[in-house]
Amino acid sequence: MAEQSKNVKEQDVNQLLKVRREKLAELQANGKDPFQIVKFDVTHHSQEIKDAFEELEGKSVTIAGRMMSKRIMGKASFCNVQDLQGNIQSYVARDSIGVESYQDFKKMDIGDIVGITGEVFKTKTGEISIHASAVTLLSKSLQVLPEKFHGLTNTDLRYRQRYVDLIMNPEVKDTFIKRSKIISSIRKYLDGQGFMEVETPMLVANAGGAAARPFETHFNALDEDFKLRISLELYLKRLIVGGMERVYEIGRVFRNEGLDTRHNPEFTLMELYQAYTDYKGMMDLTENLYRHVAQEVLGTTVITYNGVEMDLGKPFERITMVDAVKKYAGVDFNEIHTLEEARAAAKEHHVEFEERHQKGDILSLFFEEFAEEHLIQPTFVMDHPIEISPLTKKKPENPEYTERFEFFMNGWEMANAYSELNDPIDQRERFKAQEALLAQGDEEANTTDEDFLNALEIGMPPTGGIGFGIDRMVMLLTDSAAIRDVLCFPTMKSLGGSDAPKKAEKAAPAEAVNVPEKIDFSNVEIEPLFKDMVDFDTFAKSDFRAVKVKECTAVPKSKKLLKFVLDDGTDEDRVILSGIHDTYEPEELVGKTLIAITNLPPRPMMGIDSCGMIISAVHHENGEEKLHCLMVDEHIPAGAKLY
Repeated sequence: MAEQSKNVKEQDVNQLLKVRREKLAELQANGKDPFQIVKFDVTHHSQEIKDAFEELEGKSVTIAGRMMSKRIMGKASFCNVQDLQGNIQSYVARDSIGVESYQDFKKMDIGDIVGITGEVFKTKTGEISIHASAVTLLSKSLQVLPEKFHGLTNTDLRYRQRYVDLIMNPEVKDTFIKRSKIISSIRKYLDGQGFMEVETPMLVANAGGAAARPFETHFNALDEDFKLRISLELYLKRLIVGGMERVYEIGRVFRNEGLDTRHNPEFTLMELYQAYTDYKGMMDLTENLYRHVAQEVLGTTVITYNGVEMDLGKPFERITMVDAVKKYAGVDFNEIHTLEEARAAAKEHHVEFEERHQKGDILSLFFEEFAEEHLIQPTFVMDHPIEISPLTKKKPENPEYTERFEFFMNGWEMANAYSELNDPIDQRERFKAQEALLAQGDEEANTTDEDFLNALEIGMPPTGGIGFGIDRMVMLLTDSAAIRDVLCFPTMKSLGGSDAPKKAEKAAPAEAVNVPEKIDFSNVEIEPLFKDMVDFDTFAKSDFRAVKVKECTAVPKSKKLLKFVLDDGTDEDRVILSGIHDTYEPEELVGKTLIAITNLPPRPMMGIDSCGMIISAVHHENGEEKLHCLMVDEHIPAGAKLY
């Protein structure tokens, strides 16, 4: 019955699309092709008219926008037009616009772009409106707007079709307007502090300045391999060497790593460098900048994110990484002097580490495991170990640590700052250490940049530098749940996977929508069935349950693991880790109903207890492993048992 209903709905949609194209053909045949209109003079926007009603009442205005609703009532009708600022009602009467124009208006569809000229008035119900004297069809919409786009749990569709999301959800448009204002406010503040905005290369031979795996590409004209930049640092420091004492850049950087609620492979970074100051100067600048932006864009220094209040008006807390670990993990690294002691502490506290990790790396792992989540109010975490800070000055009184801080809010890293290393000899040694890590398999390690070393040898003054994650800042200031909510066009996996472009080439014309996909299984290899029998009693003890995905995030420091928070039908959330990040983006799976084995003993993975196993189906195709989670009908409740 459900399948029959779906087919009827698809036929209805196809008929609607056909009718819209027929209407366009009729307009074109009658010399009224809207797509030949090249301009339309707009005098006002919707909110301007509402704000200045007393001044504009009875006067003629011209607006343009998308028709979002229409009520035909014989010789007079109403429609609602949405523009940049909001929406406004228009009263359209046959006697005011003429018989022929009124007939044309009646044939217009929801979603069409229209221009309306008329007098401003207020209806009997008190609604500010426009009494139309002319209605012009400016663009014909050939698709049907969704009826209930707002509040859809299918966020994937909203991100892929952001243009529809912006039309249907006013708060989405408001987020991106605020984003623009935030970036403008940052520029205004820095320009007022004597900083100069600059631009540096995106295509680089050596992608340095951060611990991240770069994207690689090839430049045909030079027949050379290049990388997309992972940070802005090394070129901005070259400008400091050149005597440009205060510089900043706001630009895209690219990191070849996972997708989750706080990570996108391309994101907006701001880095700034100021000669003759240190990381403490960067703390003062950060505190003042955040206060300025919040006050200017939001009108307050107290912000609320996901129900949690954060106060940017109070002095930001300052704590060393060692003290943060001591406070939240109860481990004092001032008392740990050797690598062996650090490893022993890690094992005792179930902190996962790798063989290559040094004492400072293990301190950082402790901080990530125990301290980060507690740093809700604005906090500077200072004095990082030298092992994780290859471009930072050592603390003169304790060379195991560096003059570096990370700025945290809501448990997130929001900025990273240094007293910049300007000793070329020390910098060369740090690059060598990074090269050694690269040789050991660390794909995020830096390589030696000889030109940058040459710049340091020319001489760089004492300098403070900082990098801000603009997207996370926007998330906090707009109360947005995921980084994709503040990126107009986030990175998405192609529909249909890696074969999607080939499929698109063979796709049917636009008119033929909702054609069932024909799946070719001819190249599929299936693993042979087990020949050994499992006794029925053992199999029957496996507890297969339907589970609902409440949250799904990438596991830090892991390229494959996803962490699921699941509703298994009990009152407690179940956490399961699954190595399927190569196949799925975390947000694709939120809200889905999966199958899991729920009576397995907890298994520690990356310091997290995984309590069960997500069931997936695996096959091989052309030598490549293909994996799909076993998803079931959402009508199946959490906790339903499989027999």
